[in-house]
Amino acid sequence: MAHAESLTLGEKLLAQALRAEGIEHLPALDAAHQSTWDRLLRFTGSRNRDELLIDIGLGKRVASIVAKRLTVLLAELGEKPDALLMSKERFTAHETVSQGSVVLDGSQNASVKYPQCCHPIPGDAIIGYLGRGEGLVVHTESCAVGQRLLHKDRERFIGVEWSEEIVRSFEAPVLVTVSNGKGVLARVAAAIAQAEADITLVNMVDEVSGQDAIDLRFVVSVRDLAHLDSVLKNLRRTPSVTQARRVISTRHAEAD
Repeated sequence: MAHAESLTLGEKLLAQALRAEGIEHLPALDAAHQSTWDRLLRFTGSRNRDELLIDIGLGKRVASIVAKRLTVLLAELGEKPDALLMSKERFTAHETVSQGSVVLDGSQNASVKYPQCCHPIPGDAIIGYLGRGEGLVVHTESCAVGQRLLHKDRERFIGVEWSEEIVRSFEAPVLVTVSNGKGVLARVAAAIAQAEADITLVNMVDEVSGQDAIDLRFVVSVRDLAHLDSVLKNLRRTPSVTQARRVISTRHAEAD
């Protein structure tokens, strides 16, 4: 299953990179293009087409480099790049949503990772990093880890966007500060449940005798950013809660 997902992702990434070079589609697996594929595989050192695409999907090979070589090979067959397509693809490459973006609906379990440094959820502005052997790693645009990678290894970033139809829930860390008192944890848990979110983890900071306020750290399972906002609003209306906010990367931030 993991190989199949990586192969599909690799094919998508190579097709996207090829469009940026002005080639509309991957060459077909037919007699006319057999020599082209054979020469490309010799160039990459891959045993076959599937292995090449899986390696691209896992980040072991950079799609743009393979696409540039493939473009040269296709030109030798008389299949020249389309200048208009090349201009259009490169013009939209900086945009959050572009025609060549990888669309994420949460189903790509093995080939796409959502790291704990920023816990991206649908609705967040996101960037996609093709890690070496890790597959596609999705960070929020504001993630400090993602930004460091972007400045260090920009060529490994690709366009990503959320699908309009998300097939699973995502985890979001939340910090809740409460006035110390009997039954407060139960009230907070009830507020989260009323917002139709599940609690997957809860930690309470060690309580100090006589302390007026304590921090509760939750990881809640939500559908998207709007759902998380509903959870936070519910929490803020709860008696004994003085603040509730999403935890992003190494700093705290609130979901508006």
